[in-house]
Amino acid sequence: MANLDPNYPVFVLAFCVFHKGHYTRKVVADIEDLKFQYFGHDLIVLHENEILKGKGEFKRFNNLNLRNQFMTDLTNVIDGSKFILISCVIDKTQLKARHANPANPYHIALGFCLETLFEFLGEKNQQHLTTHVVVERRGKKEDDELELEFRRMCDGANKLEIPLPFDIVFADKKVNSTGLQLADLVARPVGLTVARPGQQNRAFEVLKKKFYCSGGREQVGAGYENWGLKIYPTP
Repeated sequence: MANLDPNYPVFVLAFCVFHKGHYTRKVVADIEDLKFQYFGHDLIVLHENEILKGKGEFKRFNNLNLRNQFMTDLTNVIDGSKFILISCVIDKTQLKARHANPANPYHIALGFCLETLFEFLGEKNQQHLTTHVVVERRGKKEDDELELEFRRMCDGANKLEIPLPFDIVFADKKVNSTGLQLADLVARPVGLTVARPGQQNRAFEVLKKKFYCSGGREQVGAGYENWGLKIYPTP
């Protein structure tokens, strides 16, 4: 909250929820194939910021044609991957304007995403099983604060006022987790819909089909606003 980027004054938390069988057999395989195609090996970790700015291994994408082809192929992989997207966008400018001492944006978003995840698992009759939530490490202090808040919510300090069957797993930024990489890649397109609503957003058009929806995505009139996608504070 101390540093607001006027071009992107939002915080985005994105949960990509996978069926484990589809994840291992389809999603991981498709991402691995993409890495071999463009880099020759699969040790690359796809970070949106590095791709966007052409850092490290992604310097090759200073070639605009190659970059566009890669982004098209990556978008197609994401489009073909079956996962449920649950996300919360915190408008930090509005949060600061409305609250003298605003809460941690990550913690606000975490509450929404965990509660929505529990509702989704209830639809699949999976709410009695332990679900692991994998998050990227940011620093010892931040990680300790996040784990404390996570466990507090799971102990019942949530809007549902019930224990939540989740366990948190921290992963280093360098860990080659396909799921974490996808979560990182989808977050910015979601955030841009709030930060720059008039800007063309091809990636978000793909992601709209993946949000958790009221009544299921196949139901006529099903919507994802305030279900799979929460914007806070409410505009």
